[in-house]
Amino acid sequence: MSDLSTRTTLPLPIETERLVLRPYAYDDAARVLDIHGRLDVIRWLGDPPFTPMASLEEARTWIDELNALPETDLRCVGLAVEVRDTGAVAGTVMITPCPNSDPLDLQVGWHLHPDATGRGYATEGAKALLDAAYAHFDGSTPARPLLGEVWCGMYPDNHGSAAVATRLGLEDLGIRDDPWYDGDSHLFRTTRDHWTGAGRKRPVR
Repeated sequence: MSDLSTRTTLPLPIETERLVLRPYAYDDAARVLDIHGRLDVIRWLGDPPFTPMASLEEARTWIDELNALPETDLRCVGLAVEVRDTGAVAGTVMITPCPNSDPLDLQVGWHLHPDATGRGYATEGAKALLDAAYAHFDGSTPARPLLGEVWCGMYPDNHGSAAVATRLGLEDLGIRDDPWYDGDSHLFRTTRDHWTGAGRKRPVR
């Protein structure tokens, strides 16, 4: 089995009270297929057309591509959200490049299996990822480039993700023309000063 999990420079795993954020492995392929084979999940991810994942081979390719994200930018990473008590993978949190951006803009995102929603896992996982990324990528060395502004965008009717972004305390920029994807998006953002500032509203538990 090819495991690309060592390609990230972010110290891993990231652990919270309920979750372990870790690289995906091929052993997770069946769960990845179950998540990405659902139109009700993938309809919120990227631009159409939305084509459900159809095979374990596709799932393993997706895992390889996710684990290779740091090759594009050291600050980028995609991690499985594992529930500590059960060992089940609830979904994914990630920091990824915004498409067609030069210089590169970064975005934070998340998606969960429907059986894991409504428990606060997306908020807890995304907060932990941003905390770790801002702490590690402080610009002190070339291997730790500065993480500054991070965006978050979603379809205007994706009220669940908008609620997560609000609980995270991201700055709400409203619905506007999306500079990276087709059409309008509900855009949020944060910066190093905003995220690490003592006055930032912390997530609602």
